[in-house]
Amino acid sequence: MLKEKVLVAMSGGVDSSVAAALLKEQGYDVVGVTMQIWERDEGRGIRDEGKDARNCCSISATDDAKRVAAILGIPHYTLNFRKIFKDCVIKDFISEYQHGRTPNPCIRCNEHIKFGALLKKADELGADYIATGHYARVEMRGGRWEMRKGKDKIKDQSYVLYMLDQKTLSRVFFPLGGLTKIEVRKLAREFGLPVADKEESQEICFVQNDDYKSYLKGVLKNKIKPGPIVDLKGKVVGKHRGIEFYTIGQRRGLGISHPTPLYVVSIDPKKNAVVVGEKRDVMGRELIAKDLHFVSGSTPSGKLELKAKIRYNAPQASAAVKAIGRGRVKVKFKKPQHAVTPGQSVVFYKGDAVVGGGIIEK
Repeated sequence: MLKEKVLVAMSGGVDSSVAAALLKEQGYDVVGVTMQIWERDEGRGIRDEGKDARNCCSISATDDAKRVAAILGIPHYTLNFRKIFKDCVIKDFISEYQHGRTPNPCIRCNEHIKFGALLKKADELGADYIATGHYARVEMRGGRWEMRKGKDKIKDQSYVLYMLDQKTLSRVFFPLGGLTKIEVRKLAREFGLPVADKEESQEICFVQNDDYKSYLKGVLKNKIKPGPIVDLKGKVVGKHRGIEFYTIGQRRGLGISHPTPLYVVSIDPKKNAVVVGEKRDVMGRELIAKDLHFVSGSTPSGKLELKAKIRYNAPQASAAVKAIGRGRVKVKFKKPQHAVTPGQSVVFYKGDAVVGGGIIEK
């Protein structure tokens, strides 16, 4: 009987390396793949390999993945996903900032690359499943697949996986979902993997030194236009360097002298204006979300009382979620939330299970 084949996305880090090792130990036919996704000279010259060595597409990261694959005795391939990444992730990243929104490129990457293009490649290679090193769990309950938070509350990555539907979840493994980061590093040492103590990066992979402003300046050049900073009454109180460099809730770097701290309340791309106000003006109780994905495969009807997160590191908050037509939902929080930001994702939970989510429109 042939073993079931699993395509494991290997970034060269400890998480994906241990994921591959665990699946190999469990008897699967494991194939390691490293996805090349960004152009090394995209918009700002060659990246500094020394500074960017931890990122998922650096030369050293690919070499680490190959070394781990050799130790595990599994084949390893490098896949070129640069074009689809540029079309689906990088172009969206730039466009969102140009329109006064703050994108989450990791969510776009998961949707279109790691669980989109990779699944298609798995079909081409005759693989039954794909696997990643994400900290989340997939379980079958009541005849449906559910995605649940990872055991490690600090590392839980279910927020960035809300777009996975029933068909995708039926073919995905998250071997680290029931482990903590400490346990994963311990396993890496036991497996004899050279990446056991490798430092991890939280940066955007295609942005050098996590400096998105320099990145945008490099790719947009003279398309960035300075403009007015105005208060809530429309009075000009300062000048901005380009709306691309500002995000909702921002306090630092406004260059405005004022008796009380000022925050970015909204961004108006039509007027090329940044609107500021006091801290209380940044708080919001409601939002409308679009581009919805629900794990069940369909938008729930009626009003649901759920927990919601408006960004990756935000705490969960009680909210009422109601479909309002045209592929949108209105989310009303019981307590005001700080800096509800268009372009970010709102993700809904019931207990530790992901219900779904969408992009914050306004």
